[in-house]
Amino acid sequence: MYLRVPVAAHLANVLRLVFAAVTLGAAAMCWAQMPQSQQDAAAQLRALPWVTAPTAGNIAGKATVDLTGMRFLDPDGTNRFMTLTGNLPRANSYVLGRTDLGWWAVLDFLPEGLVKDDEEIDAPELMKVLKDGNARAAEERKQRGLPALTLDGWELAPRYDRENKRLEWATLLHDGSGQQVVNYTTKLLGRSGYTTATLVTEPATFSNDVAEFKQTLRHVEYVPGERYSEWKEGDKVAAYGLGALIVGGAAAVATKKGLWAVLGGLLAAGWKLIAGVAVAAVAGLRGLFGRKKNDPV
Repeated sequence: MYLRVPVAAHLANVLRLVFAAVTLGAAAMCWAQMPQSQQDAAAQLRALPWVTAPTAGNIAGKATVDLTGMRFLDPDGTNRFMTLTGNLPRANSYVLGRTDLGWWAVLDFLPEGLVKDDEEIDAPELMKVLKDGNARAAEERKQRGLPALTLDGWELAPRYDRENKRLEWATLLHDGSGQQVVNYTTKLLGRSGYTTATLVTEPATFSNDVAEFKQTLRHVEYVPGERYSEWKEGDKVAAYGLGALIVGGAAAVATKKGLWAVLGGLLAAGWKLIAGVAVAAVAGLRGLFGRKKNDPV
């Protein structure tokens, strides 16, 4: 079951105020003053099928993540979470967040084969492609009644950790009111594909949240047989490299026309940017859990 976008928008606005409360008493008072529809929406977020420690999060049977201090959603729960927070629905994705959802991330595993990491990254050119995709995705967001999101540039230019097989970058966006949100993305390369982990946070807490998120990602481990180092001759190799990972993965496969020519058409058809309802969905979720004794989860 999915909530309609207007409900998610109301929820995001009220959560920004309500869950900034620092005491249980203040939170209870704010909760009591919320309209019933907003209480229902907040309750639905809390009632999602969250997985917590000591159970480990399972990412498509390819990797696991230790959930100490974290909470996790399977694909069905993630799809509902994305809708509730005013995002485009996601298939076969997972939400990983701090217990109080002070920050949260979307994880996906794509079985595209081993991505070779022997190319240089052209950050300025990649940003041109991402901005083109952002402009083309704006119409889809508008049709779905979702807030406008404009890509401003790099918060952190792409860089690759060859030793740990991790590619990372961060983009800065703003909504129609000028509120900003940062999406920090890490690609964890494996033998048969890669895991994408996109952190949704706000500029004011970006440095601290990224540091905490990176520490959490240390506990994402590929199961035996799926590690990058375990690739062997004859295994599948992805049809693209590091640069294409940043602008769309499979949608960015090069042809005789050249990578950048192809991207323009493919991104127009299917590119979707992961982002919350600007800062409201991030700050608003902070402290949502553990506020009411009798609420689910």
